[in-house]
Amino acid sequence: MKPYEQWIAPEYYNVTSEMERHDPGKIALKWLSEQGEYEEITYGKLLAMANRLAGGLSGLGLRPGDRVLVMMPRHIMAYAIYLACLKQGLTIIPSSEMLRAKDLAYRLRHSEARAVVVWHGVTAEVEKIGDDLPALAFRLLVGSDAAEMSSIPKGWTPIESLMDGQPEVFEAVKTHRDDLAVLAYTSGTTGNPKGVMHSHGWGYAHLRITRSWLDIRENDIVWATAAPGWQKWIWSPFLSVLGNGVTGFVYHGSFRAGRYLELIQQHGIQVLCCTPTEYRIMSKTDGLEGYDLSGLRSAVSAGEPLNQEVIRKFQSVFDITIRDGYGQTESTLLIGNLKDTPLRLGSMGKAISPGVAEIVDEEGLPLPAGVVGNIAVHVDMPALFKSYYLDPERKAQNVCGSYFMTGDRAHKDEEGYFWYEGRGDDIIISSGYTIGPFEVEEALMKHEAVKECAAVASPDELRGHIVKAFVVLKEGIEGNADLIKELQAHVKTWTAPYKYPRQIEFIDDLPKTNTGKIRRVELREREEQAFRRG
Repeated sequence: MKPYEQWIAPEYYNVTSEMERHDPGKIALKWLSEQGEYEEITYGKLLAMANRLAGGLSGLGLRPGDRVLVMMPRHIMAYAIYLACLKQGLTIIPSSEMLRAKDLAYRLRHSEARAVVVWHGVTAEVEKIGDDLPALAFRLLVGSDAAEMSSIPKGWTPIESLMDGQPEVFEAVKTHRDDLAVLAYTSGTTGNPKGVMHSHGWGYAHLRITRSWLDIRENDIVWATAAPGWQKWIWSPFLSVLGNGVTGFVYHGSFRAGRYLELIQQHGIQVLCCTPTEYRIMSKTDGLEGYDLSGLRSAVSAGEPLNQEVIRKFQSVFDITIRDGYGQTESTLLIGNLKDTPLRLGSMGKAISPGVAEIVDEEGLPLPAGVVGNIAVHVDMPALFKSYYLDPERKAQNVCGSYFMTGDRAHKDEEGYFWYEGRGDDIIISSGYTIGPFEVEEALMKHEAVKECAAVASPDELRGHIVKAFVVLKEGIEGNADLIKELQAHVKTWTAPYKYPRQIEFIDDLPKTNTGKIRRVELREREEQAFRRG
């Protein structure tokens, strides 16, 4: 039997069955707001809430297979919504609160979503889209005060009203392991975001794969800081917490290093999952030695490589080793510093199981130790995505031999440790966010001063990389600091703010191929060389 065959779900499987088997009296979530509001909820009450909502959604007319876009902050209700949708066989489209009308309109039209479920504070961007959404039948408003709002926006239904009078028991739909559970949109190098299709069976595989990385134990309090709207939230705060029956800590507040360290100490966090940027900033906190993190047993990081000096800092101050992991929206954890594996500073770790991830050449053939190639995942791995929504050829284009190419490059040493070399394409990863250059360039090109532009990843000590835009201005327009600020603000109005270029450089011409294509690789290499020179 191949190692990954143990991760294949039963033929009929609904991922919420993992949450049904836990002690109903056990605390599932402890929620704290930035203002100090506190709530906690047991597994029994959380499932009862989800069941009432599932009944309400069904009564509304939603049916298994319908797509539902969900835009929620870190809140207990986010967990109930995901559980309710999955129990009913609906497909969730996770969406960040930072998305703008243009981003949302594309997702809604492309997916033919029948419903949106939106936190009451962020309905405005959906409202801007207008009526050109023929498939969208239901707009649902969420928030503890939504039902009492004196003026609910026209066409919106408070989700609380759907739950009124619904039974606290709802039998999950009999979903096949291949039935679609999540449709996650991720940035591409050209064109609009791609819809990554994950089945209920993906959730089964993910839970079993990540146990040796997160090292979650029965009585742990787990804090994974990712926000709803990202695949990483489904990975850790949602599936890995609720699927393992532990208590999740949820902080609905902005990141401040000192506050995060206080919360780890005060709430006795045993398992922590943060972004590399959060760890980097925490490591530079004044008075770091004054925090007591003795309860912390397992600390992991994912999204981009973590600096060695940050790992050393946590080791020297707290005697805790941050273990790095690597995966993609299209899969799950593929490579990592697992709990029982000796750490090699600077390495990505080892493949989660032999044969799952490899370094291959352009033909899909495994390369010998020390040779740089493509990080690739075996096509039979159960946690690999089904396809790109409405674009199955795109996945096939990235398959060589028996492997799906991730777009990242690395080499492997004689002992099986992977060493990251960088992206093989133009995707920008900044503070854990995946950003396609097209999205930034399209927004910039809407400004009347811009003739041409190119967006690339520029190395940054804190964020790993930032978005840098090279801009060619129209004739007669002068580039200056005021125009830079204007262009940055302009991008934020057209697309999610995390995508805006933190640096803009005005140039006369962009480097291009003989056929006129922009050579972003040349601009990236220029930025890498400048960073190395300091």
